[in-house]
Amino acid sequence: MLNAEGVVKLRVFPKTLPGGARLRLLEERRAPEVFAAVDRDRLYLREWLPWVGANGTLDDSVEFIRKAVQQFADNEGLSAGIWCDGDFAGAIGTHAIDWTNRKVELGYWIASRFQGRGLVTGNRRSCAIPERLGFRLEGVLREAHLLNGRYHDLNVYAMLESEWPRLPSR
Repeated sequence: MLNAEGVVKLRVFPKTLPGGARLRLLEERRAPEVFAAVDRDRLYLREWLPWVGANGTLDDSVEFIRKAVQQFADNEGLSAGIWCDGDFAGAIGTHAIDWTNRKVELGYWIASRFQGRGLVTGNRRSCAIPERLGFRLEGVLREAHLLNGRYHDLNVYAMLESEWPRLPSR
């Protein structure tokens, strides 16, 4: 579809994923669901995600969503929620987009009760996700991430524009 300026505009959200899960942009009204999911899995998520410690209240979740909405509005990235069977199951998003170099980093997490359904998997198993999508392992940054007093390796996956699967026009 073309917008008023003649630019192709794709309707991406909400997006139904294989298996029936839904991907939606985060909205402030969803903050209680997001906070409840983080709070239920706080100890587990804290092992892998540095932001969990700073997300201790519902107001913190509201503020995160406000920033995510602004980031999307400014065309600097996006954060979307994953809903499964009508319940908030996790999130996927980008860090700030580097438009000069045309690159971006992705991050994702899934609540423990939704794991094993093929939505997103945790840490070691999460390597299967970029590989399944056609990304290539560029290398491992050994002990590059200090979290909760422990160093963790970071696997770096990449896909070049020439390797990106061409999507049909909408």
